[in-house]
Amino acid sequence: MIQSSAPVLYSVVEKKQLNEMLSAFETCVGLPIQIIDDQGILLDSFGDTVHFCSLFQQYLPDGESCESLHTNASKRAVSLGESYIFSCHANLNHIVFPLLNENRFLGSILVGPFLMDTADALLISELGRRYALPAEALLQLYEEAGHIRVIEPSTVTQISRLLFFLFSSLISDSKQQFIINQGKLHQQSKISESIQHYKTTQTRPHSSYPYDKEKALITKVKTGNVQEAKGILNDLLGYVLFSEGNSLEIVKSRAIELCSLLSRAAIEGGAATDNILKINNQFLKTLQQINTLDSLCYKLQETVEVFTDSMFNYIPTKNNEVIRKAINFISQNYATSITLEAVANHVHLNPSYFSTIFKQSCGSSFKEYLNMVRVEESKRLLANTDYSIIDIAIATGFEDQSYFSKVFKKFTGLTPKQYRQ
Repeated sequence: MIQSSAPVLYSVVEKKQLNEMLSAFETCVGLPIQIIDDQGILLDSFGDTVHFCSLFQQYLPDGESCESLHTNASKRAVSLGESYIFSCHANLNHIVFPLLNENRFLGSILVGPFLMDTADALLISELGRRYALPAEALLQLYEEAGHIRVIEPSTVTQISRLLFFLFSSLISDSKQQFIINQGKLHQQSKISESIQHYKTTQTRPHSSYPYDKEKALITKVKTGNVQEAKGILNDLLGYVLFSEGNSLEIVKSRAIELCSLLSRAAIEGGAATDNILKINNQFLKTLQQINTLDSLCYKLQETVEVFTDSMFNYIPTKNNEVIRKAINFISQNYATSITLEAVANHVHLNPSYFSTIFKQSCGSSFKEYLNMVRVEESKRLLANTDYSIIDIAIATGFEDQSYFSKVFKKFTGLTPKQYRQ
């Protein structure tokens, strides 16, 4: 039954526009599509109804309803940050896409039902066992199942993506929220992998804190390698959660310490001090308002990205993307015999011109910058491994130990041996 009172959804989205979009979708895709509110109540529908559903719903026990199932599936889609494919009580398939405004769930777009394989007697007999359906009802359901559209799984996936593309931007802040939810989910899966790794490789949960990883994180931030920095951060978060349990306050304390280290690393890497202080202060303010671990972990990941980017925000807009691409290439290849010509070729510029704009943008020559990246990595290896100095020199791209020591002392004021002590 269609809801009679004006739903909240239509105060955010124009009903006529939404109906036109759904009508166009149904015409092109050929599947029934509905709008439901935040309680799963039908608001509008397009396409032919499926008689199978009205027959089957008569036998649903108290406590089970299509409305509650659709609402739960919608909330699952919110957490995933994308469309969600699911099976209903009758083992029919649907796709749901939730509609959000200011992180509030308003309702959903529901597509289906459909099947991904031809209905057979096994499908109907399984329903009969689960819900104690009479023989006459089973025969009717079997006949009606033949009228349900069958769609290949690969096509279902594309329809699911189409829903996201069509409706994620319908409400101004909705798409951004989905992106955040997807990011949180991905990050939590990486943290879970890290926790599992520590569980299988360490006998004591309170073994020493992996400061080597913390230093590696700082190195990646200084060299502009955002993806590897995020990977190391998630490993560190996994260790903290493994060793300390799911304590929000303990993770907050670690986050504050890490933010302080990252601030210094960003300033040392060339970021403007006043800008870094603003980022740090904003992070501390936001931290007080966070009350879930996944939000805290995601905020810390965002902050790592901001700190990393801040070291390169002084790059002139004209050459911004070229220099970022060059810096990323250097951070990936510093351990090889990388040359200015190779980097210039990577960004499709004449070597002489590239050398000029690189120095203008970064404040140091290509060779100086490359040596800085190599020294940062060698500092990490000297502090956290037992590798010989010559092995570290070679591993970080230096030609020999003598040259390595000379460059290292120029940047740090110490020889590699003194730094290790």
